[in-house]
This record gives sequence, structure tokens and C-alpha cells, in this order.
Amino acid sequence: MTTVIKRNKWEIWRDVIFALFAREIRTGFSDKLGLSWALVNPIAFIFVLSFIRGRMDGGDTHGVPTFVFMAYGLIFIQTFLNTFTTCSGSIKKNKALFAFRQVQPISAVIAAAMFEVLVKIFVIIGIFIVMYFLGIEINIDNPLLMMFCIFLLWWFSVMMGLMFGILILYVPEVNKLMNLFTRPLFFISATFFSLQDFPREYWAYLNWNPILHAIELTRYAAYHAYGTDGVSLTFLSLTVLVTTFLALSIYYTNWRQAISR
Repeated sequence: MTTVIKRNKWEIWRDVIFALFAREIRTGFSDKLGLSWALVNPIAFIFVLSFIRGRMDGGDTHGVPTFVFMAYGLIFIQTFLNTFTTCSGSIKKNKALFAFRQVQPISAVIAAAMFEVLVKIFVIIGIFIVMYFLGIEINIDNPLLMMFCIFLLWWFSVMMGLMFGILILYVPEVNKLMNLFTRPLFFISATFFSLQDFPREYWAYLNWNPILHAIELTRYAAYHAYGTDGVSLTFLSLTVLVTTFLALSIYYTNWRQAISR
């Protein structure tokens, strides 16, 4: 006689997310390069830009080793861009699976976000290994602040991806606006240059960007000598909170109509 195992909604949701997460891993690492390319690409990029920046400031950028300065900037901006792009596309990508009532769009977004976390963990470990062999000191003055900033940026990108993922189902042209929106972020998010490199009268034109606050605060968490001039953890936290409320409101009121289009 067959035994029927009853599961509550949370257990079903957990199993669905795990299944989608496993699917993301299989599709994400299905090519020949797989995880190795996810490691080599950002590390090589950091090396090239660190060399260029190092020739400008002698290997030390506002009290932070140039390689470390560039590493935090590039890891954070790539975390945002990759997570935002992957999460926003995950709803449309898995739309056929929503025919099963157990599978909901937010499950696909969470699975995609978890996959990006997995990739970035390997990237960070790879960069720390490179720093060790290069003789660069791995210094973190405030690990709690650093982890909190990483979480805030990751969650901000997930919520932005959720919001845009719903909007894309209504207006496919939003995808083109996303590309227009994300391209300048490399240059205005303190990735290559610190906020301190700009005159103070121009800070007001850059401080609206929460990614800049996350990157600069993380550099401060690693080296307190870097300082926190012009950035605010409160602003970053409130921005993430407002974005979360807005994204979840849009999702709650529109996801059923969106996937039926």
C-alpha cells in the first residue's frame, strides 16, 4: 500500500526552490568552461584595472592597497549587475513551470539569487587566494559591517530583479531600458574611482546611488583609515527597505496577471 506523505506549504516551497536552484546550477555550469570562467573573468579584470590604477597612485588608493580597492569595487558592481539581470530574467525563463501550482515566480527569483551567491563565494575565495600568493595582507577591520553591506547590496539587486521581472512580462521593451540603466553604473558607483577623488561640490550628483554607498562602506569596513566621508549606512538601509516594499507590493498585486500574459 502506497504511503502518502503530507507536506505543509513551507516544505513544498523549500523543495521547489531547491529544485529550481539545482536546475540553475546545471544550466549555469553546463558549458566547458563552467565555474572556471566565472572565477577567471573577474580576477583577470581586477588585475588589469589594478595595474592601470596602480600606475596612477603608486599602488595605494586612499590608504587601501590598489588591488584590494579595485577588488571590492568590481566584486560589488558585478554582484549587483549579475544578480539583477539573472533575477529579472528568471521569471520569463521559467514561465512554463508556473503551470504547476506549486511553482511561483518568486521561487524562481530566489533560486536565481542563490545561484549568484554561490558563484560569488567561489570568486571571493579565488581572489583571497590570489591575494595570499601576491603577499597582499587580507585585512578586515569590521567584518560585521562588511557582511551587512554585502547582504544589503545583494538583497537590493534581488528586489530590483523581482520588480523588473514582473514589469518585463507586461512591457517587454523594459528589457532595453534595463541595459540603458545598468551601463553607466560601472562609472558612477565608485568602482574605479573613490568618491574622494571628486570635488565635494559634485558629491550630491553621485550620492543618490546606493551601490556607491555599499562599495565605499565595504572599503571602510576593510580599512578604517579609508573613512566614510559622503556615504551613509542609514541611506543604504532605507533605500533597500523602500525598494523591498515596492518590489513585494508590485509582485503581490500583479504576479498572477503577469504570468498569464
